[in-house]
Amino acid sequence: MKVLHSEGEIARKIRDLGDTISREYDGKELFIIGILKGGFMFMADLVRAITLPAKIEFARLSSYANSDSPTGDVTIVDDIHAVISGRHVLIVDDIMDTGHSLLAFKEHLKKKGPASVKICTMIDKTFRRDASISPDYYGFRITEGFVVGYGLDFAEQYRTLPALYVLDPDETGGPPT
Repeated sequence: MKVLHSEGEIARKIRDLGDTISREYDGKELFIIGILKGGFMFMADLVRAITLPAKIEFARLSSYANSDSPTGDVTIVDDIHAVISGRHVLIVDDIMDTGHSLLAFKEHLKKKGPASVKICTMIDKTFRRDASISPDYYGFRITEGFVVGYGLDFAEQYRTLPALYVLDPDETGGPPT
């Protein structure tokens, strides 16, 4: 594994994102939905960097299983239970890869009548993006490589690493993605 972004770089980026989001939602009630499991570390640090009051909820989606690429089928394993009608919703996740999961979840939430729905991800991975969606806010943009650490995993491993790392192809069992 090689370090992609250090703890310090991550902390600075999160402060910048928190400042931007705080300015853009100033005077609005913000409702933040974190995507489990990968987005929990990023979300915990991000909500502390946002200087506005916010309601917090979590959802769980499935599209990767134990693979290094999405399967294409998106399942909402655990949905939110709060009413979001008329609220400004910010979805927070670890990574946007192909875009299918977050697009499906955003469309699902829009049916609940929010005032707005935006997406913030730690990583915007553009190489395999084949859905017509991009995050509204992101920490780092990459093209290729399988990223782990800081909440991101491979087969439930590496989540607790404090920085972001790129796995070598032989560590994932396949070519770089």
